[in-house]
Amino acid sequence: MKKIGFIDYFLDEWHAEKYPEWIESASNGAMKVTYAYGKKDSENGLSNAQWCANKGIELLTTIEEVVEKSDYLIVLSPDHPEFHEELAMLALQSGKPTYVDKTFAPDRATALLLFETAQKHGTPMYSSSALRFASEYSAAPRQGIETICSIGPGRFDNYSIHQIEPIISLMGSDVSRVMYIGTPHSPALLIGFADGRQATINHFGGGCPFSLTINYESGDSSILRPESDFFASFIKQLVAFFETGEVKVDQAETIAIITIIEFGFKAAKTPYQWIELPS
Repeated sequence: MKKIGFIDYFLDEWHAEKYPEWIESASNGAMKVTYAYGKKDSENGLSNAQWCANKGIELLTTIEEVVEKSDYLIVLSPDHPEFHEELAMLALQSGKPTYVDKTFAPDRATALLLFETAQKHGTPMYSSSALRFASEYSAAPRQGIETICSIGPGRFDNYSIHQIEPIISLMGSDVSRVMYIGTPHSPALLIGFADGRQATINHFGGGCPFSLTINYESGDSSILRPESDFFASFIKQLVAFFETGEVKVDQAETIAIITIIEFGFKAAKTPYQWIELPS
């Protein structure tokens, strides 16, 4: 059995709660989360010690211990990417396959640093929103996409990744500029590609399901709703990554996604004006 170590900001959160059972099931018991580290206890939930006791996972006191004892590593902290550099750096120097949960980094500079560190030390590593692996999205024809309109729930800061990730996976990473076109209660961003193609993301609140409307140069269009079990597809891909060390997500796409999010915040300060992105 291969041992997986969690490295988290605090352990009592949804991803840490669900991943152990899903990974063990998807790997037919060949992989198991056995170690965990939390930088702090949850302020509104279980302590790290209580969470680990409930899960039968050994709580370790340092990241170094988790990295040393584990075969594979998962850096969590899904809603606090500002801690990913601190939490991930030792894992990325280990040479052991490492997954860094969404949102990968708080800004482009940190994203570049994390990838450079992993490459320098020969550490297989990737990050992704689970929405990338929705079968409805992955099966969509990519050739000839001219525009995409995406809608979904949640706030821009921690949920825009779930709209931007599928767009970049479908349209590529050659993004040149962004424009904020939303309101305080309904954030929205126009994404411009270097060749003139465009996409929009729109946050319409908690009751709004994710969907993409795609328009092709041919005039054809399609509406895609991720109704498949995209988390199961994501976990299947994660298990395959740990088994092979083969990364399926292009780092150029992840860097583009983080750049869009960072500059989306900047664009929100000057709505309806294009903000150019670094190349």
